[in-house]
Amino acid sequence: MLQIGKMMLEEEAREAEMEKIKYIEENCPTLSMPRCSHELQELCRKLHKQIDLVDEERYDLEMKVKKNDKEVSVILFLNKLNRKIQDLNGRFRKPALRRVRMSADAMLAALLGSKHKVSLDLRANLKQVKKELKEEEKQTGDWRKNIEDKAGMDGRKKIFETEA
Repeated sequence: MLQIGKMMLEEEAREAEMEKIKYIEENCPTLSMPRCSHELQELCRKLHKQIDLVDEERYDLEMKVKKNDKEVSVILFLNKLNRKIQDLNGRFRKPALRRVRMSADAMLAALLGSKHKVSLDLRANLKQVKKELKEEEKQTGDWRKNIEDKAGMDGRKKIFETEA
C-alpha cells in the first residue's frame, strides 16, 4: 500500500512539473538578445507594457478576492446572528403574565425570604398628636351652624333684623 501511494505521489509531482513547463513554453517565448541599443529599448518598452498588464490583472484579482471575502464574512456573520435569534426564540419564550393578588406583607416575605418577618403597619410609627381647639374657634363656634342659620329667606330676614 505504501509503495503504491509513493508511486502515485511521484507521478503527480511529475505531472505538475510537466504542466508548469508547458505553461511557461506557451506564455513565455524565448528571449532573443538584441544586437543594437534601439532594439534593446524596444524590448524594454514591450516588457514594461506586459508587466503593466500583469499588474493590472493581479490588482483586479486581488480586489475581487477582497470583495468576495467581505461578502463571505458578512454572510457568515448574518448566519451566526440568525442562528442566535432562532436559538433565543426556541428556548426562551416569554410566559403570559398573570395578575397576582398579594398583600404587602406577603410580598415582602416573598422578597426577603421566610427568615425576615416584616409587618407593614404604616400607622405604627406615626406620632400621636392631640388636637387642640384654637381660642377663636371656641368663641365663634361651628361655622356650619352659622351658614345653616343664614340659609333661605328666614336667614336673610335675620341678617336684616340684626343689622337694623
